[in-house]
Amino acid sequence: MPVIINLFNDCQITWLAIASSNDLLELLQLASIQRAFMGAALMGILGGMLGSFVTLRQLSFFSHAVGHAALVGVALGVLLQINPTWMLLPFTLVFGVIVLYFIDKTDLASDSILSIVLSGALAIGLILTSQIKGYRGNLMAVLFGDILAIDTTDLILTLLVLVGGSIFLLSTLRQQILLTLNPDVAQVQGVPVQLYRYAFVVLLSLAVAVAIKAVGVLLVNAFLVIPASTAKLMSHHFSRFLVMSVIVGSISSIVGIVVSGIFNLASGPSIVLVQFLLFVAVFIWFKFSLKPA
Repeated sequence: MPVIINLFNDCQITWLAIASSNDLLELLQLASIQRAFMGAALMGILGGMLGSFVTLRQLSFFSHAVGHAALVGVALGVLLQINPTWMLLPFTLVFGVIVLYFIDKTDLASDSILSIVLSGALAIGLILTSQIKGYRGNLMAVLFGDILAIDTTDLILTLLVLVGGSIFLLSTLRQQILLTLNPDVAQVQGVPVQLYRYAFVVLLSLAVAVAIKAVGVLLVNAFLVIPASTAKLMSHHFSRFLVMSVIVGSISSIVGIVVSGIFNLASGPSIVLVQFLLFVAVFIWFKFSLKPA
């Protein structure tokens, strides 16, 4: 009798697995699911690539400030009944450039400038949010992320930022590395430091804007920092570090979507949670077993 029961349970599990596989295949045929996976891959690559420079240049607080201040753009989009993405792009771009300008033109520490501007922008965003009447679904989706809501326009924008960023960074990789490691030496060797700094801030601001829809305003900074930090644990060689960061970013994003679908969780937190768990696992592995390459 126990054998029959075990056999029945095994058959039931097998049937559930087959049913789940069929459901998964059916889901993968949906256009929204396909866009979600494509968006996750593109944003993962973009986040991994830019995150490599963000972590080495200690700009994580900068991306954090840009992401949170984007609440103003989101609220304006909802109030004006405009797609929040179209408000996020110009707002984050202007905000990033203005913050860098303030840092360059004042004697205050960069973290002080970021805190001041972030606080002001966040206050404005909260005031604008309080003026929104009725349904706030669009606002909540942008705050906490909804990668299933990505449309063709979002994919095109992400692809454009990724292609433009890749061309800019890879074509000037030697100068970017020198600027990252020692800005003074880069200045002496004729590297246009200010131009590259502002260009990278523009690129970073655009990347934050396009990634917000997937992971949300509250978690966009982790989307940039965690994959690069994980890769940094695995290698101290810059080229390998850059490649690993891109791989970690893209794979963790895709796995995060799968996890959110299996356990019916929000997509943004699921992606960041997968990235966090991967970081912890890599840290433990290299701390007690191996040394980075």
